[in-house]
Amino acid sequence: MSKDYYKILGVERNASDDEVKKAYRKLAHQHHPDKQGGDEKKFKEINEAYQVLSSKEKRAQYDQFGTTFDAAAAGGSGGFSGFGGFNPNDFQNWNFQEGFGGNDFGDIFETIFEQFGGGRGRKQESDHRGGDAETEEVLTLEEAFRGVDRVIKFKTHISCLKCGGAGHDAAKGFGTCAKCKGKGEIRVERKTVFGNFSQIAVCDTCRGSGKTPNAICSVCGGKGRVSDMREVKFSIAPGIEDGQILQIRGGGEAGERGARSGDLFVRIRVKPHAVFSREKENLFMKKDIRATDALLGKKIVAKDIGGEEFHYFVPEDFDMSQPLKIRGKGMPKFGSSSRGDLYIQFSIKTPKKLSKKAKELLEELDGEI
Repeated sequence: MSKDYYKILGVERNASDDEVKKAYRKLAHQHHPDKQGGDEKKFKEINEAYQVLSSKEKRAQYDQFGTTFDAAAAGGSGGFSGFGGFNPNDFQNWNFQEGFGGNDFGDIFETIFEQFGGGRGRKQESDHRGGDAETEEVLTLEEAFRGVDRVIKFKTHISCLKCGGAGHDAAKGFGTCAKCKGKGEIRVERKTVFGNFSQIAVCDTCRGSGKTPNAICSVCGGKGRVSDMREVKFSIAPGIEDGQILQIRGGGEAGERGARSGDLFVRIRVKPHAVFSREKENLFMKKDIRATDALLGKKIVAKDIGGEEFHYFVPEDFDMSQPLKIRGKGMPKFGSSSRGDLYIQFSIKTPKKLSKKAKELLEELDGEI
């Protein structure tokens, strides 16, 4: 009796490889005989369907010949060919939750398929993308207030100047990849706890192109990158905070053979200031004033973190134990044109020695207030 492998996996005939894989994982997880409610017969049937539909060659034969297609003759063994003859009865006493550290069975399949080229493009990219780099940049509070441009140099892999990062001389042409015979894909087999897995993966020699260059770059040896000093210029916006991390895309290590570069991560350190302390966009400072400055409402002159001079008055009935808030004289808000506030904590400055006249005046004043 013929089997409808698409119906078994619950996918359409035009389903993508990714859709077939996802359907298989879900059903294999659901029907595994060692799980509660599992079905060994159904599990074997699901595996057989996947062995056919996950292979381009077998799927093409199945689509063409239909009921006359013989899975076993095409390289499958019917049932557990993908598991290298795995028998679920071998795991009758296996506790999957304990045996895999509490991981779900579906997560185990996820890990296995990632190793075999599931999501081929993503894995190939991560294999050749340049590594990330990190550094630390120290600023003064004034630099954090204004914003500043920086240039840093560090040793890493940079793109090869001779070949432009390609790793070869494109003018001399290409030949057929000897490893994959021009297909761009190879069959990879690995042994796992479930048995032997076989999966189609991107050829690691030609990276899926099916071709290899006739002339490898003599400077980088085909890597497309060499070890050297790299210079990165970047801007730090006003209002940057201590401990904040900037990500500079493409500022890290160059990738292999034209793959994208890694990123540069810059951790900002803002040095303590002699006058101002900071909390987010607000600044705090201490100010010594004379009692008469406060009592007589005199104009007090000060400078903000940007060096701009401003003046203020102590309001009547002001509680000198509390800080005075000066709006808009703090740090810029990062990524914004607005500024925080400045809080001034007063300390009353008293004279070291009072004259006789001063004492008389103060005694008279003491009776008034």
